[in-house]
Amino acid sequence: MAKRSVYTSPLVERNASVEMAELFGPAKKFGTWRRLWLALATAQKKLGLDIKQTQIDQMARHLDDIDFKKAAKYEKKYRHDVMAHIHTFGAAAPKAAGIIHLGATSCFVGDNADLIIMREGLAILAGKLACLIDSLAKFAKKYRSMPTLGFTHYQPAQLTTAGKRATLWAYEFVTDLAEIEHRITNIPFRGVKGTTGTQASYLTLFAGKHNKVKQLDKMVARAFGFSKTCAVTGQTYQRKIDTQILNALAGIAQSAHKMCNDIRLLANLKEIEEPFEKTQVGSSAMAYKRNPMRCERTTALSRLVLSLATSGGMTASEQWLERTLDDSANRRVVIAETFLATDGILEILINIAAGLVVYPKVIAARVKAELPFMATENILMAGVKAGGSRQKLHERLRQHSHAAAAQVKQLGRPNDLIDRLKADKAFGKVDLKTVLNPKAYIGRAPQQVDEFAKDVVTPIRRKYRKELNKKVKLKV
Repeated sequence: MAKRSVYTSPLVERNASVEMAELFGPAKKFGTWRRLWLALATAQKKLGLDIKQTQIDQMARHLDDIDFKKAAKYEKKYRHDVMAHIHTFGAAAPKAAGIIHLGATSCFVGDNADLIIMREGLAILAGKLACLIDSLAKFAKKYRSMPTLGFTHYQPAQLTTAGKRATLWAYEFVTDLAEIEHRITNIPFRGVKGTTGTQASYLTLFAGKHNKVKQLDKMVARAFGFSKTCAVTGQTYQRKIDTQILNALAGIAQSAHKMCNDIRLLANLKEIEEPFEKTQVGSSAMAYKRNPMRCERTTALSRLVLSLATSGGMTASEQWLERTLDDSANRRVVIAETFLATDGILEILINIAAGLVVYPKVIAARVKAELPFMATENILMAGVKAGGSRQKLHERLRQHSHAAAAQVKQLGRPNDLIDRLKADKAFGKVDLKTVLNPKAYIGRAPQQVDEFAKDVVTPIRRKYRKELNKKVKLKV
């Protein structure tokens, strides 16, 4: 079959990193299965089972030379992927063929491998989150004092700064990073639990010695760096663990969607844009267009992650008694694709954050157009301090404001409120230039940026210093 004649995942070809794609590839999966079988046999030998060192050594020499064609033939014969790979491994390490998978059930390799791979995937995402947070914090510092119009309900509101707004994006990713770290720390190993979770097969192997069975469980878990195993299981680990991990990834998608929607809105206002390359085409028809392609891809992938994550909860709720197999086909798709999509999201966001384009004059012009209305309370206070009547000045401001608003809304003219106030003797003693300094209306925004960087971002930078300054080259 020709290479280009069958469907391939756009998540791999267009979005996710090679690192994440390889993590969920067959070589990693089945190589992990073989490492699990090796760890099991090694621990069983140490605990006294009749397993020879030559068997262990032969297994160790064939962890990654997987004959996938042979495995496919075995699976066609047995209709069972684990049995197929047991036989394939046995063919590669014939001295050990008789002790591979001793006492184990399929979920020993399947479930434990999934937990190992998901933990590694979470670590990759944590590093990328830290890189993104670092970039956003640098942007926030650069624009910490630049007044910009705030929006509530997408209507003009009190001023903020371009840098302070970026901290809002960054802080959402900080909470996502904390959740990812929590999952990495607390993810348990399924362990060595047997067919229905009773460890009966291992108890038989160790002639009823419960302590040796318990030791076996801990020894295999430690071999893969897990400090704890599931306290109890059926045949599988609790699928709720998948739900918790997928929900953590969905949190990243939520933050990404919000940030990119904001940038798309700001791009429409011509205030801030995502990077746009020299030869990039915005539209095949409208040559002038600078469409926010990266942000649009991110929101699209975010919706995919949010939808995929719902499968975790549905699968967890559907499990019958000690085991049902209606989770398998779903999990093969959902877990891998949620990680791949989330990885793609962060790859794009790192690229965006490192190259955001700001248009200060457009931002200043919009502030200038709206500030007179927002400054009316300060103008009123200044007028009263200069000896005016609060009630009379309030009425004059009301009349002038509505008249200026009519000029803007009905006639499409500039906001002339300040000119009207300058011409009104009631405000003759008010220093309108001072009152209209935008920096008088940004509150503690610059200081909040500094405090956020110091208290929140600096510890993340220290912890993930190796992962910072990641350069992303988007595939498309």
